[in-house]
Amino acid sequence: MSPHRFTDRTVLVTGAGSGIGRAVALALAAEGARVVAAGRNRAALDETAALAAKAGGGVLVQVADVTRRADVEALVRTAVERFGSLDAAVNNAGVFRGGGPVTDLSEEDWRSLVDTNVTGVLFAMAAEIRQMRTQPRGGAIVNVASNLGAHRQVAGTTAYAATKAAVASLTRGAALEHIGDGVRINAVSPGATATAMSLRPGETEAERAVRMKDESPLGRVSTTEEVAAAVLYLASDAAGSVVGADLLIDGGSAL
Repeated sequence: MSPHRFTDRTVLVTGAGSGIGRAVALALAAEGARVVAAGRNRAALDETAALAAKAGGGVLVQVADVTRRADVEALVRTAVERFGSLDAAVNNAGVFRGGGPVTDLSEEDWRSLVDTNVTGVLFAMAAEIRQMRTQPRGGAIVNVASNLGAHRQVAGTTAYAATKAAVASLTRGAALEHIGDGVRINAVSPGATATAMSLRPGETEAERAVRMKDESPLGRVSTTEEVAAAVLYLASDAAGSVVGADLLIDGGSAL
């Protein structure tokens, strides 16, 4: 594997201020990409940029809310104006709300899940595709779905799982519609990963590690770096014939 797969490539990463998004942004920067790191929290994005700079990579920070079409269109426009192209995009921004049965889910939590996890991905893909299909070498998009939804169900996560199943469906449909435009679209579906989202209320990382020994065939959570490695593969030229795939990264939990 070349350590410079993304040299002279511009890559947009949403939700880049923490967790998987930050790990993806750092991995891309380490491989030479011109990274546009987007999110709602400027301080968190600045920390991502500082970590990338410390490792010798470059990250352009852009505050944006993916639930607003104008924000994602501005993100793509900024990337192209600054760097000349948009070669790949990782649509990672997502939220978890309302752990519990659907009968107890508030309207506010449901709308937050749909707005960010589904509408945000749709808006982002649309803006990215419109740019990529104008480029001679097209582009690649990786959406971050989940092993919950299309692959398994866990009580108390039904609403979240429904939105992530929608991401998987959007990925496959858009992949079919736009591969003829030179735009490859795929998804990764992480399971429990070493981020705050996989912690139960009041649970420590040590307690999570004990729980995962029983809940995952692998016996542990995935690292953010492991998920990032899969994302970079799908975004790279090495995956040139991979279209509409949904790569599970969950230690066998959905088996």
